[in-house]
Amino acid sequence: MHAGEKDGIEMSSRVLIAGFATRHVARSARAAGYRVCCVDHFCDQDLVAVADECRCFSDLEALPVAISDMAERYRFDLFVPTSGAELLDVPIPRFAPAPETAAPFMDKLCMAGYLSGLGVPVPATLPEGTFPAMLKPSEGSGGWRNTVVRNRDDWVAWKEMMEDPPVIWQEVVSGIPASVCCVCNGTAARAVAVNEQILRGGTEARYGFSGSITPFVHPLAGEMVRYAEKIASGSGCVGTLGVDFVVGDRPYVIEVNPRFQGTVDTVEMATGVNLFSLHVSACEGQLPETNFTPRQFAARKILFAEEDLIVDKNLMHYSRFISDIPWPGASFEKGEAVVSVYGTGPDRHSALEVLDKHISTVRQYIKGSS
Repeated sequence: MHAGEKDGIEMSSRVLIAGFATRHVARSARAAGYRVCCVDHFCDQDLVAVADECRCFSDLEALPVAISDMAERYRFDLFVPTSGAELLDVPIPRFAPAPETAAPFMDKLCMAGYLSGLGVPVPATLPEGTFPAMLKPSEGSGGWRNTVVRNRDDWVAWKEMMEDPPVIWQEVVSGIPASVCCVCNGTAARAVAVNEQILRGGTEARYGFSGSITPFVHPLAGEMVRYAEKIASGSGCVGTLGVDFVVGDRPYVIEVNPRFQGTVDTVEMATGVNLFSLHVSACEGQLPETNFTPRQFAARKILFAEEDLIVDKNLMHYSRFISDIPWPGASFEKGEAVVSVYGTGPDRHSALEVLDKHISTVRQYIKGSS
């Protein structure tokens, strides 16, 4: 095989990446040697820097039209969906689970049934009106609408705030939020990394994803890997897939995400692997022969606006340790994600110390973020 080829896909092939946020996948694809075009909600500076073309869309209803417009402009060799695009049928070779394969994992009730059938530890599904309970909208990702209701008043307030979406009621389990990143080929899977997840906390969107630390060193990490590989192997999915856990007295399986996860950056920084290359190989049937040993610890934290603000500085000057970089003059409402910040080190403590230093630097130019 020539150096510029990968299982029949030339490394200079053009990939269309589409979904609500694509920067993490686009950067990995570009590093792997692919030409990248993106359809993305944000089109931040660092995404535009790695993409041949980036087209923005306002809401998910506009996403299919934006994809069609992009597909008319270029010939694409691969299509890779991210959040919001998993179920779209696009006439480009699909390097991702088929929509009908991904669909059961996009419905949390179906997913809970699949997980229970595998015999892995999962929070119990509860009858409506049972308290306390973890409420999750049956569709959606990121965890930002999840909440714990302890009585009927909590339930009524949440329904009014979230406009009463269809929900799943689950047992509340305590522990450390974590995940396993896998690659799978439809019948088998291999774990790439075990991650600690950082949740937003506070009072609003407290269970929303806010970053990650890789690796997650824990006595139950090996058990997490075994469960994740079992789940991924039986899912029928191809490519990268994430399994979310809450690790308490045992690792409770929470969700399965049949797409690239928000942990891509820390997985690649910690292990040195290129996840997009592993993803393409897995879609073509090939899995790594062994699991990966982290070379360092890597941490990412998303900073959110604590008040309405305008970013008045070009933060690309700090692209060594930040990503999702807004354009100068971009405005943010209270609670919106502004930028991601990173830190690395030989151990968890060192990585978090570097992360805190980098956050302090960025905060000078993002008043009111945390």
